[in-house]
Amino acid sequence: MKNKPNIQAATPLKPLADMIARWTEQGDLESTAVPGLSLYQRDRPSEPVVGMYPPSLCMVVQGAKRVTLGDETYVYDAEHYLITSVHLPTLVQILEASPRKPYLGLRLTFDLREVSQLMSDSHLPPPRTQESSRGMATGKVTPELLDAVRRLVGLLDVEAEVPILAPLIQREILFRLLTGELGPRLRQAAAAGSQSQQIARAIQWLKAHFSAPLRIDSLATQAGMSVSTFHHHFRAMTALSPLQYQKQLRLQEARRLMLAERLDAATAGFQVGYESPSQFSREYSRQFGAPPLRDITQLRQGPAA
Repeated sequence: MKNKPNIQAATPLKPLADMIARWTEQGDLESTAVPGLSLYQRDRPSEPVVGMYPPSLCMVVQGAKRVTLGDETYVYDAEHYLITSVHLPTLVQILEASPRKPYLGLRLTFDLREVSQLMSDSHLPPPRTQESSRGMATGKVTPELLDAVRRLVGLLDVEAEVPILAPLIQREILFRLLTGELGPRLRQAAAAGSQSQQIARAIQWLKAHFSAPLRIDSLATQAGMSVSTFHHHFRAMTALSPLQYQKQLRLQEARRLMLAERLDAATAGFQVGYESPSQFSREYSRQFGAPPLRDITQLRQGPAA
């Protein structure tokens, strides 16, 4: 049985930390009664693992986490949140956690269409610049944002109120983000007709069609850009080229298929778009540090399985 987290009584984070600790006593909650809300607890630091960050707000209530995107690193803790405006493949590592003081965190996913609608309803101005910026950043947690998140997690104790109150609180959280220090980045990704929004749409297409052959000229045309301009804005937002991004999607889905659906490596590789099993094995090994069979065996035997 897990030790109870050691949280100072005076901290304003204590009510939220207590709720997350209680709900994750038996393990992480990837899904909860509140749509889009996930809760996490770890009692020791972790090795870096590959993961996909969806458009979301991520908060650490106790401990610290490091996220690597391309050659950039983002560290966030109880005083800082991380926001992601598009789906981004990353390396994730929990830095601070122990049995007496476990890592406690949450993620709240959102849809850019909701952000765009809220911008319109709130008469928030579009970003001043059209230049795409990185789709991930960290900001300072404000008392208003913390209070809204605490109330949202608190709804898990009164599930009957979730259908009515959760959408209102989630909308408040988005408003706090849009009007906070990272608001311009989020508005840039959601503003109708902006280059960032066009790249976000291209990312959505890639995510839905990652197994299909990649035609950069077609994607650039859909975005209303030249191929060189499309490459520039795509890399500015994701720290990856479109081809690198597609490869990350393919490898992560292949890993899921082998782990969750027990497909063999060759079948999983073909299913995500690889024509050569040897190429799939080489790229898989570079991404995950081991050939497919060994990697999946280790995952099934390890505690994270």
